[in-house]
Amino acid sequence: MDAKIQRERMDYDVVIVGAGPAGLSAAIRLKQLDPELSVVLLEKGSEVGAHILSGAVLDLCGLEALLPDWRERGAPLGVEVEQDEFRLLTRTKSLRIPNWPMPPMMSNHGKRIVSMGLVCRWMAAQAEALGVEIFPGMSCSEIVRGERGEVRGVVAGEFGKRADGTPGPHYEPGMEILGKYVFLAEGARGSLSKELIASFDLSRGHEPQKFGLGMKEVWRLDPAKHRQGAATHSMGWPLGRKAGGGGFLYHAEGGELFLGFVVHLNYKNPYLHPYLEFQDFKRHPFVAELLEGGERLVYGARAISEGGWQSIPKLTAPGAVLLGCSAGLVNVPRIKGNHNAMLSGIAAAEAAHAAIRAGRSGDELTAYEADLRSGPIAQDLKKGRNVKPLWTRFGLTGALGLGGLDMWAASLTGRNLFGSLSHGGTDAAATEPAAGHKPIDYPRPDGKLAFDRLTNVAFAFTNHEESQPAHLKLKDPALPLSRSLPEFAEPAQRYCPAGVYEVLDEPSGPRFQINFQNCVHCKTCDVKDPLQNILWTTPQGGEGPNYPNM
Repeated sequence: MDAKIQRERMDYDVVIVGAGPAGLSAAIRLKQLDPELSVVLLEKGSEVGAHILSGAVLDLCGLEALLPDWRERGAPLGVEVEQDEFRLLTRTKSLRIPNWPMPPMMSNHGKRIVSMGLVCRWMAAQAEALGVEIFPGMSCSEIVRGERGEVRGVVAGEFGKRADGTPGPHYEPGMEILGKYVFLAEGARGSLSKELIASFDLSRGHEPQKFGLGMKEVWRLDPAKHRQGAATHSMGWPLGRKAGGGGFLYHAEGGELFLGFVVHLNYKNPYLHPYLEFQDFKRHPFVAELLEGGERLVYGARAISEGGWQSIPKLTAPGAVLLGCSAGLVNVPRIKGNHNAMLSGIAAAEAAHAAIRAGRSGDELTAYEADLRSGPIAQDLKKGRNVKPLWTRFGLTGALGLGGLDMWAASLTGRNLFGSLSHGGTDAAATEPAAGHKPIDYPRPDGKLAFDRLTNVAFAFTNHEESQPAHLKLKDPALPLSRSLPEFAEPAQRYCPAGVYEVLDEPSGPRFQINFQNCVHCKTCDVKDPLQNILWTTPQGGEGPNYPNM
């Protein structure tokens, strides 16, 4: 922080960064335990839910633990899953995989097809009714440290910098929002969470975090084709052996379809284009027939933490904890993480409440870590811990066969057949030089089923003020052209699902361009760049996507 900048300060008992299911659950639980606690929740989106993107089939265990009377409170929990399908796609065929060989944890019957954006908006109303102060449009750009190096709070609400980073005529320095404890619930690859993990070496002794890129569209279907309550997950085509991942089709209420595709980011070929794989997925006869006569309503993308149990870092630092996807609590084979996010918020709130009641502040909430590593979250994640490593080693067949066997053993005996397998290196390190691969020829988007990136980004309703500094930073501005282009064919042109990065051919030679206005805050660039030269930071508060119901 610039010592010349003078900022006002506000003090709370607990400061929460991120109004997703983890942060909101923590805020609600704190107020349930003690209405007198002062709790503030800071959200970078223009409103709660604006930056929320999830599938989502929701396991209700987290919400039941937090607000068991959610029905009476009118929670917008969509529809129950009544048809649960798993399909293996070839280029032209769709093969139904029987449900009976699958471990019980894989069943989706009775779960709810929901928009987590709408669920979070409803949770925010419950939190505010309890007295939680929620401030949307407040990006948190820095961690504030105390005299002993402990986390004391965050800087929030800095506005008005010029493109060169200097204060403009309407500059606002933001405020220091301080608390006895700070909860980071920013989602996968959050900027402050990443800083906390690095500065306190929280990943030491743990596997590197792994990620996937999840892309989603909401469609309104022809009523004759809509099957309310049907949930389909697919594997195989179009990715095949190119990468891990698969698709989902959730028939939600109101004639809507939640259509999505996930690409595991540990793929090797720098020519792979995740967004175009998603668009190709929609050309499969099984999907194309469903979408014919329908209308695309919304598009978005988000990185997903996929490392599971092995990759959860140490969760506590003096004065701060990691919650939800900031901690990496997604169960990859179940394709679910919202329930664990809620449970983590509850556990952190209970640990902080006990500490504050005992007169403590700024120390490590070790009770939270102990709860997470021995309670229901651990029980959920341990069962599926080896599916992702097995997929990496042996492909889809290994994930289905060996992974299924391992999950059955864990479900029946409480012990994984293969112990706890290693993930290996980071997703960035998995990217191989372009010389060892061939470019992939993708079909052109037809504008009916498949769309070009810039057209689709308009359906994310994203916006960034152009006069501010670009929030996507290059550690070394020369590297994209001096190394990434000749060695890796500059994969940022392809792995970004919003067309932020371009290499432009000009008379003087190639030029690397960052169109940060397009950014949908997915964080893929921060994860996948093979040289780790791109740093994602927060733009001004309220900017980015404005998802209505993702």
